Amino acid sequence: MKLSELPRRIAATVETVEDHSPNDSIARRLRELGFVHGERVEVMAAGPLSAEPLLVQVGFTRFALRRSEAARIRVLPEPAA
Repeated sequence: MKLSELPRRIAATVETVEDHSPNDSIARRLRELGFVHGERVEVMAAGPLSAEPLLVQVGFTRFALRRSEAARIRVLPEPAA
């Protein structure tokens, strides 16, 4: 599942960040921000116009991401407790 498809307030684990080209600067930046394999991630909120941007929490830090950027991040939803 892509992070852009993850329902709000559902915890997930990052599987990978997809590269669209060699030396993909956006994918590299996402990894630098903490979107790495095994990290916990959650969509906290979405903007008012076409749900853009997404407020995403990775670890203890929150970021605003475009849906196109969030679509590069593959996640595995955590099982319901």
